[in-house]
Amino acid sequence: MSRRELDESDVRVRPSRKGSRPRTKERPAHADAVVSMVIGVDRGRYTCLIPKGALGKKEPERVVTAMKARDIGRTRVVVGDDVALVGDLAGGPDALARIVRIEDRRSVLRRTADDTDPYERIIVANADQLVIVTALADPEPRPRMVDRCLVAAYDADLDPLLALTKADLVDPADFLAHYTPLEVAHVVTSSAGGEVVGVDALRERLTGRVSVFVGHSGVGKSTLVNALVPGAFRATGVVNDTTGRGRHTSTNAVALRLPDDPDGWVIDTPGIRSFGLAHIDVDHIIDHFPDLAAGTGDCPRGCTHDEPECGLDAWVEGGHAGPAGVSRLESLRRLLRTRNPAEDH
Repeated sequence: MSRRELDESDVRVRPSRKGSRPRTKERPAHADAVVSMVIGVDRGRYTCLIPKGALGKKEPERVVTAMKARDIGRTRVVVGDDVALVGDLAGGPDALARIVRIEDRRSVLRRTADDTDPYERIIVANADQLVIVTALADPEPRPRMVDRCLVAAYDADLDPLLALTKADLVDPADFLAHYTPLEVAHVVTSSAGGEVVGVDALRERLTGRVSVFVGHSGVGKSTLVNALVPGAFRATGVVNDTTGRGRHTSTNAVALRLPDDPDGWVIDTPGIRSFGLAHIDVDHIIDHFPDLAAGTGDCPRGCTHDEPECGLDAWVEGGHAGPAGVSRLESLRRLLRTRNPAEDH
C-alpha cells in the first residue's frame, strides 16, 4: 500500500512521536538566571527590578515584567521577594520574563483573615521594619489593632515603628502612653496648609531600610507615602462620617524607592480591617507583650493568663507595665480569647 499525502480529512491521525526527547524529572538549574526584586504584583504579572550591573558592568538597572514558571508551582510570589529571572530581560511593554526560583527570604510578614483562619497570607518578604500607621482622630485610633501589628512585627523579627497622623487634631501624648514601657520608636505627623509636617523625621527612620506600611483605611497611610515619594501618586480617600471607616484606596502592595536613597524602600499595602494572628502559636503570644511577659513569674503552672489566679493582675496593679498596663492586659486577654472561642467570657 503506497503512502499518501494527508489533508484536512485526516484530523484524527496522530503525528509520530518518534525522535522526540524523553521526559525527565530533572529540572534545569538556571545557573544563568538573574536575581531581581519584585516591586509590584498585579493579576499574575510581576514587576521586577534588575539591579545595576546584573546584565553587564555598564548596564543600568532595569524594570521588567515577569510571570511564574512551572518550576515555582503554587508558591506565592510577593512584593519584596528576590527572584531569579530567565527569558526576555529586555524590558519594555512586549517583553515577558519568567520567574524560575524564589531566593531564600530574610523575613516574612504574615497575617490571617481572622484568628481562626488556618490559611496564612504573606504580605511582604524581606522587609526590615514594620511601620504601623494610625490616626489620632478621624478615624479614632484602634490600640488593639496596633497591638496585633506589634505582635506580628515581633514574630517576624521586624523593627516596629509607630507613625501617628493627624496630630493637628489631637495631642498624641495619651496614645503614646500606652507604648512607653515598650520603648517602641515613633514619629508624629500632622497636616498644615496641604503639607505633611513631620515627614522629614519619618524619612530619617526609613533611610537605608525596607519598610512596609500597614494601617486600616483612612488613617493617612497613602498621604504619607506620597509625601515621602513624590510622584508615587498613591490614591487617597476620605473617612465616612457615619461609619468612621475609610475607603480602600490602595488595592495592591507596591514597593517604592525613597528619593536619593538606593537602599531605602517603602512598601505600601492595601488598608486592612483586621489582622488575624492564627499563624502564631497561642502559647507564645505572651512573649510578644514584653511589658507583661516579665510579670508571668508569679503565675501558677500552666496559667492561661486569663484566670483568677493569674499573676499578671498584681503585676499591672503594681505599676510595672506602665500607666496603660490595664488596657494592655485586656488587649492580651481579648487576643487569647479569640484563639480559644469556647473559653470566651
